[in-house]
Amino acid sequence: MTSPILLTGGTGTLGRLVVPRLREAGRDVRVLSRRPHEPAEGVEYVTGDLLKNEGIEAAVDGAETVLHLAGGAKGDDEATRNLARVAARTGVRHLVHISVIGADRIPLAYLRTQLEAERAVADAGEPWTVLRAAQFHDLVLKMVEKMAKLPVVPAPGLRLQPVDPADVAARLVELALGEPAGRVPDLAGPEVLSMADLVRAYLGARGKRRPLMPVRLPGKVGRAYRAGDNLTLEGADLGKRTWAEFLADRLP
Repeated sequence: MTSPILLTGGTGTLGRLVVPRLREAGRDVRVLSRRPHEPAEGVEYVTGDLLKNEGIEAAVDGAETVLHLAGGAKGDDEATRNLARVAARTGVRHLVHISVIGADRIPLAYLRTQLEAERAVADAGEPWTVLRAAQFHDLVLKMVEKMAKLPVVPAPGLRLQPVDPADVAARLVELALGEPAGRVPDLAGPEVLSMADLVRAYLGARGKRRPLMPVRLPGKVGRAYRAGDNLTLEGADLGKRTWAEFLADRLP
C-alpha cells in the first residue's frame, strides 16, 4: 500500500492546485491544517500548527514524502525547522520545499526567513528538494489592484517575472513524485515585466486610464531590485501562462 503524501499549506492558493494533481497521479494526500476540514476521497485532514510545533508528529506518521507549502508573513523559518526535525526523526524519505527567487540576494526580512527555511530543510538530514519560484500572478494582481485605486499610480523601478500558480503546482507535483534532487532550477514566468508594464496591462484589461509616476526604491533593497537580484534570467524553468493571459481569464 502506497503511503500518503503529507502536504502543508494544502488549503492555500498553491495547495488547492496541488491536491487534485496528486490525486490524478493516484496518490493519497494528507493535509496538515490549523483548522479541521471534512475529508474527501483520497484526501484526509489532520489538525496542527507548524509554528507552535503542535500536531506535527501525527501528521508525518507513515508519510514517506512531505510537500511543504505552508507559509505566512513571519515565522516560516521556525515552522520549517519544526517540520524538518520531525521529518528527520520519523524517517521521511523526501522533503520537498517551495521558496522564493532572490531569497539569498534581496535584503528583506521576509526573504531572510525563506533562506533560513531552505537551510533548515537542507540541514535536517533527510533527502530533500527545494524549488524557488517567482511571485505568483495572484500576488502581483493584489499589489497592482491596490496601486491602481490611486489617482496617480506609483510605478516602482523594478522588474518581475510573475509565474502562474498552476505552473508551479504542476512542477511541485513532478518533484514530489520523483527522487530527491536538492536545489533544482528556479521556476519563473515566461516574461520579465516592469511594474509599469504590469500596471498598464491591468488598467487596459479593466478599461481604465491612470497616469503613472515613476518611483525610485531607496537603499540596499532598491539597489538589489534595480540590479535584478529578484530575477533568474538564465537557467530557470519557465512557466507557460503570461500576465496578459492571466488577466484575461481572471478579470471580468
